[in-house]
Amino acid sequence: MTTVQSTYSPAPALADLVAKYDGRAPRYTSYPTAVQFTPSVDAAEYRAWLRDLPTADPVSIYIHIPFCSRLCWYCGCNTRAVRRHGPVADYVGYLMDELALLESALPSRLDAGAIHLGGGTPNMLTVDELDVLFAGLGRVFRFQPGLEVAAEIDPPGLTREWVQAAAGHGLNRASLGVQNLSPRVQEAVNRQGSVEEVARCMGWLREAGVASINLDLMYGLPHQTVANTLSTLDEVLPLRPERLALFGYAHVPWMKSHQQLIHEAALPGPAERLDQSEAAAERLVAEGYVRIGLDHFALPSDELARAQVEGRLHRNFQGYTADAAGTLLGLGASAIGSLPQGFVQNVTPELGWRELVAKGELPVARGVAVTREDRFRGEIIERLMCDLQVDLFDICERHNRELGELSRELARLRPFEHDGLVICDGGRVRVTETGRLVVRTICAVFDRYFAAAEGRHSRAL
Repeated sequence: MTTVQSTYSPAPALADLVAKYDGRAPRYTSYPTAVQFTPSVDAAEYRAWLRDLPTADPVSIYIHIPFCSRLCWYCGCNTRAVRRHGPVADYVGYLMDELALLESALPSRLDAGAIHLGGGTPNMLTVDELDVLFAGLGRVFRFQPGLEVAAEIDPPGLTREWVQAAAGHGLNRASLGVQNLSPRVQEAVNRQGSVEEVARCMGWLREAGVASINLDLMYGLPHQTVANTLSTLDEVLPLRPERLALFGYAHVPWMKSHQQLIHEAALPGPAERLDQSEAAAERLVAEGYVRIGLDHFALPSDELARAQVEGRLHRNFQGYTADAAGTLLGLGASAIGSLPQGFVQNVTPELGWRELVAKGELPVARGVAVTREDRFRGEIIERLMCDLQVDLFDICERHNRELGELSRELARLRPFEHDGLVICDGGRVRVTETGRLVVRTICAVFDRYFAAAEGRHSRAL
């Protein structure tokens, strides 16, 4: 591949504009967001929701594996580092017990259209444990033809044997954590990895028939610069992954204590983060990738890009997706589920999750029932996050609402419109390319819960 030289240069006016609107805002992977989850949704409520699921509709399944061989200091996930495999093996046994509890609450054997293994590091499971897991899932659910099986993968721990075993269970989409390949950046966040390692892993996945591979990259890490952001792209783009995600590092040491190990003085400031994000985006678009929503990129032939073109892109706790299932069932410590009636989350501490499962109880910690108002506003927010535009006339008609009920929200968009971040045409709102950078803040205009909760979120860019 011939390196494409970036023509991006910092624009002070743009930096000032983004800084004006770069407050703290939710990532809007759900609405209401997890900040609104409370213990009022308990195991009994969840069991009632499960009992009432429509039996003709396929569901998606998320399984959380909260283990890593090392802890990356930037990580915001629910995971812990383990040196022995014993805790992982025990965890799989408890997963099977939770699956049995879930089965007892379901109205019948349901169809499954997608399975997502997240973490942590799912490839810490042994081949035998993968067999146990998928055998258990197959007893409880009917796997639909075309079942999507996805896994988040940490390249240093991946083996060819694991890939072959996972492919035997239907693995057809994989996401590899890369973040940044600069040795200085990696040292500052307790991570390791090389492009040779990534290439080897992608080779095994391609050999096994995995059709869609995503690479997770980041900006805003300690000692990260535009130069080492672009040099990372120079190394991985010849591998031609179908997708790339470019996440901004969220520094929330009050929520994730291990982030206190990161030296804040080494973190790039808002203008530097903007430069890294936009320089990387420019390079990816120049290389033929389509920009998807806030932070994803995909080749035009990939399902994610096609879903965006066809208006069927969605957003859930795994990010942007073409999965349209109305129900997502979560298994494992901290796993979140989405049902027609609302959202539910398992107990986050692994020990507490195990204790409830051992007692024969669905390990629910909290959740939120979704109201008609939530569904109305949630659709507006999802369309803005996915399509960068929304037809409020259309959504109001579907929800039997009047556009005048959003007069306050439309008035709050005027400063965004004045600054060229949105274009409003009556009830049609379009986010501009500049506005894309702060689309989360734009979405917050329609979030009726946001004012009371904004201090608990990461920065929008």
